[in-house]
Amino acid sequence: MDTDPIITDRWRDINSLLIAGNPLTTPHSEASPDTLSFLRDTCKILVIGAGGLGCELLKNIALLGIKDIHVIDMDIIDESNLNRQFLFRPKDVSRPKALVAAEFINKRIPGANVTGYYKKIQDFDVAFYTKFHIIVCGLDSIVARRWINSLVIGLLKYNAEGELDQGSIIPIVDGGTEGFKGNARVIIPSITACLECTLDLYPPQVTYPLCTIATNPRLPEHCIEYVKLFRWKKEEPFGANVQIDGDNPEHIQWVCDQSEKRANEYRIEGVNYRLTQGVIKHIIPAVASTNAVIAAACATEVFKIATSCAAYMDNYMVINDTDGIYSFTYAPEKKDNCIVCSGRKELLKFSEDAKLREVVEYLCDNPKFSLKSPGITTIINGHDKTLYMKTKALEQLTKPNLDLTLKELGLSDGHEIYVGDPNLSRTVVFIINFISEMEVNRN
Repeated sequence: MDTDPIITDRWRDINSLLIAGNPLTTPHSEASPDTLSFLRDTCKILVIGAGGLGCELLKNIALLGIKDIHVIDMDIIDESNLNRQFLFRPKDVSRPKALVAAEFINKRIPGANVTGYYKKIQDFDVAFYTKFHIIVCGLDSIVARRWINSLVIGLLKYNAEGELDQGSIIPIVDGGTEGFKGNARVIIPSITACLECTLDLYPPQVTYPLCTIATNPRLPEHCIEYVKLFRWKKEEPFGANVQIDGDNPEHIQWVCDQSEKRANEYRIEGVNYRLTQGVIKHIIPAVASTNAVIAAACATEVFKIATSCAAYMDNYMVINDTDGIYSFTYAPEKKDNCIVCSGRKELLKFSEDAKLREVVEYLCDNPKFSLKSPGITTIINGHDKTLYMKTKALEQLTKPNLDLTLKELGLSDGHEIYVGDPNLSRTVVFIINFISEMEVNRN
């Protein structure tokens, strides 16, 4: 037992939550030294994201008595992070968020053992993720959420009778905030609706018509987008083929200066460094109080799942304190045809004369799939065939296939195609269903 009096009191408070008869406990829960031992010595938690919400999550989970915590974040600390990401100080600017956050928690909370990783979640293999009992997301990226959701569902195992191995389930506790609005949810793979089932709950990315950006800008954002899309490529201010880096102050300042010049031409006010960085990085405004509320909700769910001291949330909670305070919890239904968790193969209805390009565009534009850069393969006459793959090595070889019809590519009615995408951690199977031109027009 820890000898620090603060830590001893904390363990006493935690233990009181696990005592039989506590009003929060579920009928099947039992107070046991093993439960507390699991929480302290065995439970392994992965936190993805070390920004404003991630910092709050790390602090809350560590104070719950869970020692073995790992955190992944691919960003470095910017000066603008200091007003809302409370684990960072001016001396930490330009250092990786995950490493600094881990150091801070380990120093401040005796007994905590937080390990930080300055990497992308895609950099780790399946074996890494199977080590964790619960995965907690405090992300500002829907793409990353979809990827980890797909991966966790792909880890599920079934026996010969088709029964799910309960030990293969890794719950996801996900939180998100935007201004004075926030949400928290619990995803139990195969049992509750997964993130892909509720993809339409997330707002589409903000985009601006190209014609407006190029010829008739009306907002400061239009001027910034113009410089980002056209001037950067044309002038190549930092060398050929150098992409804009939203974390590079010199890149942001150049875009800001050029955007301000264009804004002056059209008598538009409001272009500044902060807005420029927000447009370039798609930054969503953050409010510290909202992060604190959502982090508290998520940490509570982690504790309930880890100890079974109370039923976990069922399973999606929203809070809005823009005008007053409003909160609501409901259970979204699983989609019978979810491409990630249903196990069913989705039908793609096209005529045999449709071009492969139409299939790719459909998979990207349809909100049901919202793929980013799908790669498509299939099996023809017993041999693997790559139809299209948007990688440096294969795009030039497979690009001509985009203008061929499905029939010309050797596909037939009922043919399976295998689609991979950066948004998903594993391949999804679709079935081509040929329909007549009349049915295509009707659809």
